[in-house]
This record gives sequence, C-alpha cells and structure tokens, in this order.
Amino acid sequence: MTKQIATFAGGCFWCMVKPFDQQRGIERVVSGYTGGTVENPTYEQVCSETTGHYEAVQITFDDEIYPYANLVELYWKLIDPTDAGGQFYDRGQSYQTAIFYHDEQQQQIAEASRDALQASGKFERPITVKILPAKPFYAAEEYHQQYYQKNPMHYERYSHGSGRVAFQHQHWGDIYEK
Repeated sequence: MTKQIATFAGGCFWCMVKPFDQQRGIERVVSGYTGGTVENPTYEQVCSETTGHYEAVQITFDDEIYPYANLVELYWKLIDPTDAGGQFYDRGQSYQTAIFYHDEQQQQIAEASRDALQASGKFERPITVKILPAKPFYAAEEYHQQYYQKNPMHYERYSHGSGRVAFQHQHWGDIYEK
C-alpha cells in the first residue's frame, strides 16, 4: 500500500468529502483549514476572513488503487474552476479554490491537469484555481467531519440549494456514476 496525502480547497468542505469518500482506495477524508497563518484556527476565525485559511479537505489515499491524477480529475468536477471569489453561495477567501501539493510530482500533475482543462475549451472563462505548496493542515471541529453522513437532509438541501449540484450536472453529468 502506497499511502499519500492530497489537499484540496473547493468551497464549503461539507460538499467536498462525499465524492472522495466514496472512491475505492481512499482511506480517510478530513475537513479542515489550511493555507493561512493562524495555528489551530476555529471555524469562526476562518469565517472571519482574518486567518488566510481556506476550507479544505485532506485525503489519505492509496496511490496504487486511486492515483493522485484521478483525485485531481475528480476535484475539477466538484467545483466551478472559473470562480475566483468563492464557490456557489459561499463567497470570500476562505471559500476560494486551491490545490495544495505535497511534492513536486503532485505539483506537476496538478499544473498539467489545470492546463489541459483550460485548453479543452470546456469553460469559456479562465481557470482560476491556485496551485500552492501545502501548508500545515488543521482538522475542523468534529461536527464538520463526515457532515454528509451525520446530517444527510441538511447536506442534500445545502448541496442542491447552493447551485453546486446543478453546476456539476450541467458540466459533467452524474459525477457519482462508478
């Protein structure tokens, strides 16, 4: 088993967990905060837009079963990669998108994938997702972990009501097809 770590910011972390969590080879998906300067921030601090942190997910995965390139490919389907101001209803720096790479190979895969998506013409506007070196990751409060399982009705209302699911269907079809 080749365990690795991947970190993605894609707006509200609640909506980022389920699609990764359901893939074979994914050991763990943790909601949290990264990219900023405050150690051990709280949700309230991150929402205040004063910490520099993004809401993000950190994924422990087996690269031999589900390669990093596949994670990046799925990531693009979870976000609006052309929205620099946040994601869907969630606005502000803490909801912006970024791929945080943990080594040079992840950086190269992420950059090549971004460039290929831009060149594909799938989106009329430019891809605005930042590709940044990983910084310390802080797990969010327990009530945020596996939110889709703990609060399925609220999760469904939120993911649909925010416009995220409609955007995904419009651009990618059913991302949950195996």
